[in-house]
Amino acid sequence: MQQQASWSFRNQAPMPSAPALEWVPENHNGAIKNTVARRTRFLLLKRVFDICISLVVIVLVLSWLIPLFWLLIRIDSKGGVFFVQKRIGKDDRPFYCIKFRTMVRNSVADELPAVPGDERITRVGRFLRRTSLDELPQFLNVLCGQMSIVGPRPHMPVDCIRFSFIITSYSFRHLVRPGITGWAQVNGYHGPSPCYESVMLRYYWDAMYVRKANPALDARILVVTFVKGVVNMFGRSLV
Repeated sequence: MQQQASWSFRNQAPMPSAPALEWVPENHNGAIKNTVARRTRFLLLKRVFDICISLVVIVLVLSWLIPLFWLLIRIDSKGGVFFVQKRIGKDDRPFYCIKFRTMVRNSVADELPAVPGDERITRVGRFLRRTSLDELPQFLNVLCGQMSIVGPRPHMPVDCIRFSFIITSYSFRHLVRPGITGWAQVNGYHGPSPCYESVMLRYYWDAMYVRKANPALDARILVVTFVKGVVNMFGRSLV
C-alpha cells in the first residue's frame, strides 16, 4: 500500500454547511476523461466481475440475510429493512443507493451523515455499521450498473456541493462508477468528513484510484476490505 499523503492544517476549522441545492457538476479534464474511457479491456473485465460477484452475493447471501435482518431491524425499531438515499454516481448522474437501515426514521438523514455516538443509530444499526454489513444491499446497485464493487464511495448531493467548495475539480472522482469499497476507505477515510484535511485526503485517494485503477489494485483493496471486515466483526486483531 502506498504511503499516505502527509500534510496538515493549523487551526483547522470544521467543515462549513451548505444548503441542499441541486448538484451541478464541473467539466472534467477532457484528456484524462478520454484516458479513463480508453481502458476498455479493464473496464469490461471489471464489469463482468461485478456482475458475477453481485449475482453470487444476491443469490447465496442476500436471499436469506434480508429476511433475517428484516426481523432484527423491525424488532429493534419501527420502519423498513432498507434505507434508500440519493447519491451521485458515474458522470455525475444521481441514483438511489440501497443500504440496510441503521438509524431510526429522522427528517435530516439526507443532510446529516451519522457520526460516532449518534443517537439516531439503533442497536442493530451499530453492529451493521461496525461490520459494514449495512452495505451489502448495494450489490443490487452493482448488478444494475449504478455502482461497482471497488471505486470511490458515492456521496450525497449536499456533500458534493460542500466538498466542491474546497476542491473545484471534485467531479473528477465521478469519472468511474462509485464503489462499495474503495482506496480511500482502506486507507482509513470513511464516514463523515468533519474538516478540510479529511476532505482533501479522501479526495486524494479517490483521485489516485481514478488514475491508477487496475486489476491488481482492485484485488488489493478487496483483500484489505475483507480482512478489516473480519477484524471488526470479531473484535480482535488477526495479527
